Amino acid sequence: MNNVQEYIDIYDRNKELIKEPCAQLLNVAREKAYIKFKALGFPAKNDELYRNSDIVKQFDVDYGMNLGRIQTVVNPNDVFTCDVPNLNTRQEFIVNDSYYKTDKQNKTLPEGVVVGSLNEIAQSNSELLAPYYNSLAESGDSIAQFNTTFVQDGLVLYIHKGIEVKETIQLVTILNANIDIMSNRRILIILEENASANLLLCDHSSNEHKSLSTQITEIFLAKGAKLNLCEVEETSYSNTRLAQLFVNQQECSVFNHNNITLTNGFTRNGVYVMLEGKAAETDISGLVINDRKQHTDNHTLVDHKVGHCTSNELYKYILDEESTGVFSGKMLIRPDAQQTNSQQTNRNLCLTKCARMYAQPQLEIYADDVKCSHGSTVGQLDENALFYMQQRGIPIDEARHLLMYGFAGEVIERIPIEAIRDRLHMLVEKRFRGELNRCKGCSLCKQ
Repeated sequence: MNNVQEYIDIYDRNKELIKEPCAQLLNVAREKAYIKFKALGFPAKNDELYRNSDIVKQFDVDYGMNLGRIQTVVNPNDVFTCDVPNLNTRQEFIVNDSYYKTDKQNKTLPEGVVVGSLNEIAQSNSELLAPYYNSLAESGDSIAQFNTTFVQDGLVLYIHKGIEVKETIQLVTILNANIDIMSNRRILIILEENASANLLLCDHSSNEHKSLSTQITEIFLAKGAKLNLCEVEETSYSNTRLAQLFVNQQECSVFNHNNITLTNGFTRNGVYVMLEGKAAETDISGLVINDRKQHTDNHTLVDHKVGHCTSNELYKYILDEESTGVFSGKMLIRPDAQQTNSQQTNRNLCLTKCARMYAQPQLEIYADDVKCSHGSTVGQLDENALFYMQQRGIPIDEARHLLMYGFAGEVIERIPIEAIRDRLHMLVEKRFRGELNRCKGCSLCKQ
């Protein structure tokens, strides 16, 4: 029996258990997604979008699934005590795949800001979320359908018209169990007209048990809305992360997204941005630091549906030992998207002969009045620069670290929040030096 059929059987046997604690909004989408998942199965190696990432293999492990919503024994306040210096954040937690309410969330948010459990808000205020939930992910691939089939909770951030949330919201996801475990979580973010917010997403695992997480994020930015989103993965070598981010942008909205992979096992990130309103702006970037046999795959699609929009994309990989990197990025310029300005850049360092990088930048243009460019490079550290630095008394290891740090810095500097930039500069430097000591009092962060 293949693993697709196993999960079909799990759903058939447990669908009432899965649906019973969940809002009707989630369950209606669930039934539709289940039908699609049964037809699609998991992405195969011959699927063009997954040809360098074996997704089927990732589901071969016999993961535990908390379908009965057994309350977790971990308290995030006990295991996650580190924060970002000089940045006042409101912390929200998802433990495995359930929203976890803590005493630290008593901070008052501006009136008109809703944040909390997806399932609870969908039960108490379904009309608020009904126009949005799964409307973007519904057309996604089989991983999105799998997530919608099994998801039972997650987080909602809803900001009403004209509200500026000055305090950064930090969402911490924690994988914690004494067995191999799977989590399926959902994040729904809606910013009404002229609303704005900063969001920091931190992905952690608390032990070395095998784990797999599917995460679907849907973001809706109305006219004039602005969202700065930074995602940082610091999980474990035994973790698989399958994440997809769907974004809908209306007129004059601004979306900044930075995705930093510091520690992981097998990661596949998908970013799908739809520019549907004129003068919308999107800036997406990513930094991957891999060694051992880590694998990171970033797949992006920026869809220019209307004219006078701007998009910029920069992804960088630093691959050591036997690690593997994959980048597939597509800029789609539709016929009505005149006066588009779009740039895509992918740069990669392979530090050993065993490291592998697969890059596929794509530019598909159906309009004639545009400014577009794309490109990709794969290389090694500059031997002349290394020699020059050694001639001036800098040890070879230190010279290598400095060159890698400078290479990574371009992505970090695109983060608009200074305190997060400073924090990531420090974490990246420690990552290069192999200084993975745990924070004092924190059992998660390997800083």
